[in-house]
Formats: sequence, structure tokens, C-alpha cells
Amino acid sequence: MTAKVFIDGEAGTTGLQILERLSAREDITLVQVEHERRKDPVARAEAFAEADVAILCLPDAAAIEAVTLAGDCRIIDASTAHRIADGWVYGMPELPGQVEAIKGASRVANVGCFATGAISLVRPLRDAGLMAEDAPVVLTGTSGYTGGGNALIAEFDQGTAPDFFLYATAQAHKHVPEIMRYGRLTRKPAFQPAVGNYAQGMIVQMHLHREALPGTPSKAQIEDTLRAFYATARFVDVVDAPARLDPQAVNGTNRMEISVHGNESAGILTVTATLDNLGKGASGTAVQNLNLMIGAPEDAGL
Repeated sequence: MTAKVFIDGEAGTTGLQILERLSAREDITLVQVEHERRKDPVARAEAFAEADVAILCLPDAAAIEAVTLAGDCRIIDASTAHRIADGWVYGMPELPGQVEAIKGASRVANVGCFATGAISLVRPLRDAGLMAEDAPVVLTGTSGYTGGGNALIAEFDQGTAPDFFLYATAQAHKHVPEIMRYGRLTRKPAFQPAVGNYAQGMIVQMHLHREALPGTPSKAQIEDTLRAFYATARFVDVVDAPARLDPQAVNGTNRMEISVHGNESAGILTVTATLDNLGKGASGTAVQNLNLMIGAPEDAGL
């Protein structure tokens, strides 16, 4: 038995990466629309009707429209549109209970790239009682420019973009609502993202004052909490803190590496997550969710 999969938006950055991961698989048959008809609602509706699962790699407004065309087809939405919407299962398998929820879901909202790193750092400490729900969380992060889509990619290709820049400085980044909900936070975290002059790869950082945390946990306690939380996670490793962090270290994979840094005597620690923003932060997790939905091994194609 093979599963029929339609990638709506397969020509985009995320869509192409998903297509690459699925093309050689014998357990999947790709349902495709001719290039010249890729925006034709009739052609797309026919593809949805034929497919068992569709993966939406579209801007938010287009993803919302696509759901109305999809009928009973099961959906994985890689956009931001449905991540905190009622009736949608959050597509982050590493969270407690999410594997079983994703397996049975008809609507799955794929986790965002920065949100993948941020929630992965916050949620274990929240669940262990080492961070209060109203903690003043401070997050920073740097991503490769592919996370900005075709327009930003063109700027870097043309040499008109700076080598490094901050954005979303008004503290209204689109991933913050999902970070709050699935990080189990009631206070809005401070989050400052940046883009570097490299194609893909990402580091997300959470900066902690130990005395502001319940029980003033040590660096070792935080590491042990993270290791216990991810003990059975297929794609997450808690590693010893390297002297230097390379945002491109796990590119081309669905892996994420988490480490704890800092001077304990100074009372300040930084917890980091390194991942591929187009892999674990987008297409890789979409394929991981797809595998769960169709009953394939979680790591198939990854």
C-alpha cells in the first residue's frame, strides 16, 4: 500500500525540500498538478480529491483558501495560518502526547522554524517546574536567509542585503503566539530574531538568570531536565556545550542539538537549539508528521 501525497506549493523553498525527501520513496505516490495549472483551483481541487494527505507550502492567506478546496483530504499546513487554530493538531512530535495526536489527525499545523527551537528550550523547564508560566523569558536567534522566502533570497543573491540584520524589532514576530501556547507561557516572551549571510541553518537562544527560576537550578539540573525530556525523541540530542556554535552544523538533516552554556557562578545561563531552518524547522518536520499520519516509520525519508 502506498499513500498518495499532494504538495500544494511544491515550487517554493519548503515545497522543493519536501519533494526531494519524498520523491524516491516507494511507499508514497506523489499527486502533482501541471506547472501551468498550479494556481488553477479546479486542478488543485482534483489533486486534493485524489490525495490521502496534502502538504500546504503556501502563504497564510493561500493556505486558508486551500483548506476550503481540500474537502476530506488530510492536511499538513506549513504556513502560520492554523498553528493556534481550533480543530488543528500542532505538528511538533517531540511534545508530550503529540505523536498519538498527529497520527489520528485530519488537520496538522506544522511548527514554525524559530518556534521549534524556542519551544524545545522552554517546554521542558516549564513541565519540570523550573520555570514559571509568567517568567520573563528572553529569546534570541539567527537564521539563514532562506527562512525569509524568495524575496529575501533574491536580495542576498543580488548582493543588496547586509551580512547580518535584526528584524521584527517591534516584538510582534509571527511565531510568538505558538511559542506562548506550546511553551505553556502566559507572559509574552521577548524575542529578537536576526538573519545572517548564509543560506540555511539556525540557532535559537534562551537567556536565563538562575535566581529568577524556581529553586535556582544549576546548569547540571537544567541539562538533566532536557535529557530526560528528550530521552525518547528520535531527532533531538542534548549535547555538551561546544566552545563555538555553528548555525549550519546540522544542515541537511532533521536533527536538533540542544546545549547549555554559561558561567554558573555569574548566575547566567544560555540554552541553545541548533537546527536546519529548512529541515527540522520546516520540511523535515512536515515529513516526520506525514510519516506518523500514514503509519510509516517516523524517520522514513529523513
